[in-house]
Amino acid sequence: QVQLVESGGGLVQAGGSLRLTCAASGRTFSRNDMGWFRQAPGKEREFVAAISWSGGITWYADSVKGRFTISRDNAKNTVYLQMNSLKPETPAVYYCAAHGSGNGYYTDAYAYWGQGTQVTASS
Repeated sequence: QVQLVESGGGLVQAGGSLRLTCAASGRTFSRNDMGWFRQAPGKEREFVAAISWSGGITWYADSVKGRFTISRDNAKNTVYLQMNSLKPETPAVYYCAAHGSGNGYYTDAYAYWGQGTQVTASS
């Protein structure tokens, strides 16, 4: 069992930066690949980034490559998403998730989810 709590969301000007934090509890955290997804109102939840259990491999959606960085600190049971050059897109809720099985680009591959944190970039 893994419990996830996101924080760090908020309102930022377009072009600005935010760092999201996902605090995890549960003994198996360090064995899980982890992912970040986002969901805008009226849209499906979409993949943003993922990181392997060791932190050695990362994956990104094309839309965030070069701007977002995912990282983790297994000693602190924490995953981060550094977001730079934020665009004035529709506000979205960002979710942290712990991978279960399957293709990590898809939501059904994840076994545990946090409650989400709102991110808005104003133009």
